[in-house]
Amino acid sequence: MKKAVSVMVLVAIAAIGLLCFSGAAMADEIKMVGVITKIEIAGKDANTATATLKDNKTESLIVITVNDDLTLDKFKDHRIVEGDEIRCKYEVIDGKNVSKLFRKTAGC
Repeated sequence: MKKAVSVMVLVAIAAIGLLCFSGAAMADEIKMVGVITKIEIAGKDANTATATLKDNKTESLIVITVNDDLTLDKFKDHRIVEGDEIRCKYEVIDGKNVSKLFRKTAGC
């Protein structure tokens, strides 16, 4: 009886572990380098913007939602403009590509 209970507990722990790790794998960050083809800021006091990047590897257009204040200020001040090459990390959240990192690839 004790052996059966311990086997059931081990199976339950293994199942919970698999579920936890599979959920973390679905929220992976995607990395890319691409050139900005379009920037759309929602308004003067906007908290979000969208940037369309052309991926250097696949040549496909990817729309990234940007919501961090530092990057939004760079868009508004024209420190990041169309034609700049960008290194980006993003996650897919509710069907949108939300940026986690959005920086120019050029140095100084």
